[in-house]
Order: sequence, then C-alpha cells, then structure tokens
Amino acid sequence: MQQKTTTLKSIKNLLVIGFLLLLVLPISAQKVKIDGVAVVIGKNIVLDSDIEKFKAEVKIRSEGRITISDCEMLEELMQQKLLSHHAVIDSVTVADSEIQGRVDNSIQFFTQQYGSLDKVIKAYGFNDLDDLKKELYSVQKENLLIEREQQKITEKIDVTPEEVRLYFNNLKEKNELPEFPAEIELAQIVLNASATKEEEDRIITKLNEIKKDIEEGSSFRMKAIINSDDPGVMQNGGRYEVTKDSPFIKEFKEMAFSLDVGQVSSPFKSDFGYHIMQLHEIKGNMRVASHILMQPDIPESRLIDTKTRAEQIAKDIKEGKITFEEAVKKYSDDKETKNSGGLIVNPYSGESRFDLTRMDPALYARVAELKKGELTDVFYDATRNGDKMYKFILMRDRIDTHKADLVEDYVKVQSLALEKKKEETITKWAKEKIKDTYIKISSNHQKCTFEKNWKKETSK
Repeated sequence: MQQKTTTLKSIKNLLVIGFLLLLVLPISAQKVKIDGVAVVIGKNIVLDSDIEKFKAEVKIRSEGRITISDCEMLEELMQQKLLSHHAVIDSVTVADSEIQGRVDNSIQFFTQQYGSLDKVIKAYGFNDLDDLKKELYSVQKENLLIEREQQKITEKIDVTPEEVRLYFNNLKEKNELPEFPAEIELAQIVLNASATKEEEDRIITKLNEIKKDIEEGSSFRMKAIINSDDPGVMQNGGRYEVTKDSPFIKEFKEMAFSLDVGQVSSPFKSDFGYHIMQLHEIKGNMRVASHILMQPDIPESRLIDTKTRAEQIAKDIKEGKITFEEAVKKYSDDKETKNSGGLIVNPYSGESRFDLTRMDPALYARVAELKKGELTDVFYDATRNGDKMYKFILMRDRIDTHKADLVEDYVKVQSLALEKKKEETITKWAKEKIKDTYIKISSNHQKCTFEKNWKKETSK
C-alpha cells in the first residue's frame, strides 16, 4: 500500500511541476483512432487511448523512474475530469486572452523542441496550424478550469510551523525523508559582438529598397521569402495575427497597431534586427500584418575582439583586480542580469536556483564540476534573435545532494507539507463530489480497485 501511495504522489508531483504534462496529454502522440470510452464523469469523458498517452507522458517526464498501472492512471485522469466538471458547475471562468496566451506559449515551446512549426504539425498529425490551435485551445481551457477549481478548493489552506515540524518528524520516523538534489546559483557576464555602423546602414538601405518595390506592386510575401531572416517565413510568408496580448516583442505590436491597412512601415529596429511591416487587415482587436526581418552580419574581427575583451575581464577577476559584481556593472551587455550582479534566473521556476540534474545539457556540461566561486572558460553563444556574444559564468553558490534538514531546508519542507495538506483537502473534496456526480465506468475497467469510491459501491 505504501508503494502505491508513493507512486501516486509522484504522479501528482509531476502535475504540480508544471502544466506541460496536461498540456501535451491529448497530443503526446500522433492522432490515433478513438478506441472507446473508458469513463464518463459528468459531461467529460476519458478515452482508453488517453490512458495510454498519459502513461507514456508520465514515463517521459519521470525519465522512466515511474511505472504506473492502467487503473492507477485512470484514477488520476478521473480526478482531473471531476475537477473540470465541477469548475463549470461552480461557474469558474477563465479569460480568452489567458487561454490564447497559453496556446501561443505552447506553440513556441513545441516549435523550439522540433525546430519548426511545420515539423510540429506533422509530428502530431494535425492538418494545419488552425487544427493545432483548436486542439491546444481546448486543452488549455480545461487546464485553467482545473487549476482555478483547485485554487478555489485550497485557497484557505495553510500550514503552521508546528504542522511543518510534525510533517518532517513523521517522514523521519518512517525513514522517508526526501533527498534534495544538488542546487546551484549562477551569474554571468555577457559581451555582445555588435555589427558595424556600415552594416546597419546597408540593412536599412536594403529594407527601404524592398519597401519601395512593394509600394510599386511587388508581392510582400515573395519579398519576405527571399529576404527575411524570420525562421517561420517559409511556412507563413512573414504573416501573423497580432493582438495586444500576443507574445510578440513590443516594437512589433506597436508598429502593427500604428499602420493603416495597406501601409508599409519604414525600417524599425528591435532586439531581433531590423524590420519593415505591412498591415493587411483589421479584425476588431486583431491586426493581420506581415514583416520582413533582416539581421546585420557581424564580421569575424568583431567576434575576435569581443572574445579577447571577455578573456581579459575574466583574468582581471581571477587576479583580484576587480570583483565579479563590479565587472558586471561595468562591462556586461545582458539587460536581464546586469542590475542583479549577473544573477541568472531559472526560466522554469522563476527562482535563482537550478536543480543540477534538470539543467540544459549544454549548460550542465560547463558548470557541473565547478566549485563555489569558480569561473567557466569564456565561450561563444548566440540567440535565436541573431545576437552573437562571448560570456563566462560564475558558480555563485552550490549545495550538494543531501537528505532534507528541517532548519536548512525549512522553506522546501514547508512547501511539501503545504502541498500534502492541499492534496488531502482535494481528496476529501473529491470523495464528497463523487457521491452526487454522474459517473459511468466501462466494463473493461470495472475490475479496477480504486482508492476513491468511483464505482459508488455500497459499504457492506
């Protein structure tokens, strides 16, 4: 019984880590023929194929450390559907802009994973981008309803210091104290290799020539396909639907909302390079516009000079001529970290600490063996914006793998205790709601033994 509880807790932890698990559930494999309804909960259904896809996703996300039976997986899915069903009954609402924002973020995530939007569409078996967006909209709407309902159920839940202490001691007595993985804190100094003034002038002149050609009747789409450095241009010809809530850069959105229909903008600059834009259509709060992006070339001499400067700064830090923090303020070109001593924020948690076992492989290879206070070698990097740079990283702090300690890890233990109390509250809520919710389990799954009374069996 203990093993089952631990396994189910592990699944819940995967769900808590982020929305990606539920996000990819309906599309974690190519579209398959629906093979039957496993369960009906209110107006929601769980398909037999959903169970297999969810199991496969758990295996991927846990890196094979969690294996789960069909019945255990089905129970987890049923609880999600129960939450979704009652969110509707409780009149939980989610904003369309929030759903669309998550859809856009999801598409960006998948595009980065596969290299292009076209590959994403083909990999998951969708007909086109609209087909993919429609599926993701449905998924993200349900995700948000589930999250809001969980928040509603647990909004008043808190833990006292005494509850945290009792929770910790209980784990200790059972020899179940968690082992926290190695955590590190990193800071960086970044030196950008910039284009020459002559190269930037060349780009602006070229864009002005293209603008003139388009205004004289040339096809914007063809000009974009031939000239644009936008990686998505072959799929969409540089054409995008833009709202003020879309995850586009500020300059892009501002230009889209400043043009008249048919107008072609003058060249404008963003962090991605230089653009021109044409507005095609206005649909309420949406603008349909195309752009051409051109990124200036950076000569090899600039790259060499930038590397040499970075190596000298690192040398001065090691020799004590300047502190790392002073060097960040004086030299670093990275806007996001310049005012925080170069501190790198974990993009997944929003915190400064990184789990050493769950880092980007390339970054892990550079910092895994560093001790606190040590620097990496200077190395080259580039962004999808086209920025080219040299940088080096400081191991600002490092805590090695260790068993949980109530004093040193109080915040983490408190978080675990709070999560456990919330899970218990949701479990209690679910047991009550099952009683007055329509539930039909197919004959193929009637043999399952569940922790909750989904079958509504009468106690003997």
